[in-house]
Amino acid sequence: MKGRKIIFFGDSLTEYGVNKGGYLYLMKRMLKDQQITDCNLIGAGIAGNKVTDLQERLIRDVISKSPDVVVIWIGINDVWHKYSHANGTDEDTFNKTYRNIVKQLLADNIKILLVTPGVIGEKTDRSNLADDELDAYSQLIRNVAADYHLPLCDMRHLFSLYEKENNHANAEAGILTHDSVHLSDAGNKFVAEEMWKALKAV
Repeated sequence: MKGRKIIFFGDSLTEYGVNKGGYLYLMKRMLKDQQITDCNLIGAGIAGNKVTDLQERLIRDVISKSPDVVVIWIGINDVWHKYSHANGTDEDTFNKTYRNIVKQLLADNIKILLVTPGVIGEKTDRSNLADDELDAYSQLIRNVAADYHLPLCDMRHLFSLYEKENNHANAEAGILTHDSVHLSDAGNKFVAEEMWKALKAV
């Protein structure tokens, strides 16, 4: 990991991740603890972003910065906004746009780590608002990873395993999130650890 510029490209989860206690903040602490001083972690998250927003700002916020690695963590708003704003992203548009982003990054010889979305509600009984859709969009990302032979941090799967082990009361929030979507302190710690494991293999 030494000497690499890594851009984290996403939505509010990544925008807030740079704040004190956020997953990017914690990852930087991990680097410091391991005395890795020349690895630059850069947050490029904007609250409310969907995959089409990432496409629009890809050159400005990512490619123009000449990163060595880009971590793409998107998908929550593409699903959530169908319910909250009536302007989510349909599966076909999501798939095509996501693949275009990947192809542009690969054309510039940039390494990529793909990340599936987390949760919209933490209940373990499949009664959350959009479990089926989040699973479907996560599978689209898994397919991209397989098609392009890219590393994957399957956060959707990892969250599910954690919830089954720790959310015995079937709570909607308060385990890995503080509001059913955005990361709690435990969630930030969990994401930092899992993201770091995945990045070490990139």
